[in-house]
Amino acid sequence: MSRRQRFASSATHVSPERTEVLGVGVDLVTEDDVLRAAANHLADRAQLRIVTVNAEYVMIARRRPDFADVIARADLATPDGMGVVWAMRLRGANQRARVGGSDLIWSLSRLAASRGESVFLLGAADGVAREAARRLQAHVPGLVIAGTFAGSPSAAEAGAIVQRIKRSGASILYVAFGAPGQDAWLDRHLEATGALIGIGVGGSFDYVAGRARRAPGWMRESGLDWLWRLIRQPWRWRRMLALPHFAYLVLVEGLRKGFVRE
Repeated sequence: MSRRQRFASSATHVSPERTEVLGVGVDLVTEDDVLRAAANHLADRAQLRIVTVNAEYVMIARRRPDFADVIARADLATPDGMGVVWAMRLRGANQRARVGGSDLIWSLSRLAASRGESVFLLGAADGVAREAARRLQAHVPGLVIAGTFAGSPSAAEAGAIVQRIKRSGASILYVAFGAPGQDAWLDRHLEATGALIGIGVGGSFDYVAGRARRAPGWMRESGLDWLWRLIRQPWRWRRMLALPHFAYLVLVEGLRKGFVRE
């Protein structure tokens, strides 16, 4: 069943408009749109897989058709990062802000608490998911944690992890295996876990647990969060090389297709 067919299967599920960033589909959504879709799917006991697309994801998808397919099959592909938002705006899309996993982990947890649903935290280093869960509960009254587990995206572990999540009865599953492993894992296994909402959240557990600090708001809004991460984690410099390449390709495409005037 296609993404639009899944959304159309219920009158309460409205498929958002999707635009392309260097050939990768990204939805025009706000955080409220995502929460509304999540609430509707929880009410209907229907599954919703969310992928948060940043510039690195776009560049990986260009090299790996299998990962491009993982993004294309997602029910929601949100713009995570001002680089992607900027690229969408160049195409004329009225995308106002980024919608990333580091924010959604909090708002989805509040939604879960308000509806009596539980969440499961999968991934990150040993102990990080457990500490993140403790802090989420401390800041989100009434939040039920169904379980936490470090695990790995290894195929050899998948069966046992799926059964662990299924036994927990979790409604919302956060996976922090990093890119592209977390989203590929959800694409293959979300249905079997029985969880209704699945989302890859990257390094969000580290932020929630206090193991890492997010960039100040002004840096995130101006698209300089990559610089913050590079300063604090200089070992990421190879991954950061994708960002100028991404910007160059967006500008070239914009000039070629008339989105940008010389």
